[in-house]
Amino acid sequence: MGNMSNNQKKSKVDNGEFKKALEDVKVPLLVLDEKWHHLFAGIEKSRELKEWEAKENELLKLQGKLTSDLKDLKKVKQNLMNSIVDNMEDGSNSQDEALRRKKMSENKRLIDEVNEKMDEANDRLLDIPRELDEANKQLMLYSMDLCYKKLRENAVEIEEIGTWIRRIRVELKKNIIIKQADEQKNEEIYTYMHAVLGPKVLDVFDLKYEEDGEVLDS
Repeated sequence: MGNMSNNQKKSKVDNGEFKKALEDVKVPLLVLDEKWHHLFAGIEKSRELKEWEAKENELLKLQGKLTSDLKDLKKVKQNLMNSIVDNMEDGSNSQDEALRRKKMSENKRLIDEVNEKMDEANDRLLDIPRELDEANKQLMLYSMDLCYKKLRENAVEIEEIGTWIRRIRVELKKNIIIKQADEQKNEEIYTYMHAVLGPKVLDVFDLKYEEDGEVLDS
């Protein structure tokens, strides 16, 4: 029965039942949310949660890398275009015509390669937001799944501790009453012996009982 219950709970996440409920909800990127990280401090994350967390981190790193690569490629392209313009200008220091044409041809080839890489980077960047949203919603689903499991575990523990506290309170009250009664009786006994025997005789008995390991509070 326990395994069947676990499979049913897992299927609710996998079959899109909860995912559909999040379609119109704008969920912030959880791996960038300090509150989300703090929430799971000290909680053992599930395998699925770890996988989607890693996936989201990978996508963010890739997004950052592609954005950085595009900036570098734009600089390279600009330098190549400047080089083409420089070689097109005639001057007293211009290179041999054949060498000049060869260099221009090579620069154009390199520009084509740069353009191709820029197109690939831009196409990939266009896909990443959708993939991030998908990974983030999956991460939210498994976060909720883990949170509800923890809520149930804590509720059981809270009830058990509450029962223990109530029992201890009753025992504490009983023991306080017993302690007070014992203290009062001891005071009555000692007062009586002090009155009947006198302080000098009572001191002898006190010393004797202290030697025998029985310490009396005077």
